[in-house]
Amino acid sequence: MVLKRRDVADCHVLYDLMIDPAVFPYVRQKAYSYEEFVFLTKQTIELEEQGRLISRTIVDEWQSPIGVITLFDLQNHRGFLGTWIGKPYFGKGYNQLAKNAFFTELFFTHQIETVFMRIRTGNRRSIEAAKKLPYCSLANDLRPDLFQQLNPDGHRYDLFQVERDHYHLHTLRTANTQHEAMEA
Repeated sequence: MVLKRRDVADCHVLYDLMIDPAVFPYVRQKAYSYEEFVFLTKQTIELEEQGRLISRTIVDEWQSPIGVITLFDLQNHRGFLGTWIGKPYFGKGYNQLAKNAFFTELFFTHQIETVFMRIRTGNRRSIEAAKKLPYCSLANDLRPDLFQQLNPDGHRYDLFQVERDHYHLHTLRTANTQHEAMEA
């Protein structure tokens, strides 16, 4: 398991990971104290119960919390993805594993159609991570209205999108490739 439901019991570990200067500037739900982080976590759990967002804790192979992945601004079967992983876990493949698990849940359990990712142009790590996802598209030109809405004062954010059909095709291809490899 790579993801689990949000739980206040994980707040100490997650807060310590979130406040790292390599992580904090890129976190959407910033908390400036542990108490504020607990409050935001409780609020996130409530908002999920109301169907306004979907949020999971990313865990490592020992089920220790290492980050958070959330679909914000749910509207018309679409939403904006926010993901952060603690610095000790950078470059270890957790981001892609977490996204794959989360997209599977979003698209096949919650019937989400499109997931958008708004990434600051200076956030090279996140932009490179998005480009590594074979089912993800740069949407600056595909969704000019949304791109302009995110960048009213100039190009500060790139817009990426993952559509359910593209993700589903990717999972079918991956399963087929794995099946062929096992038969060889």
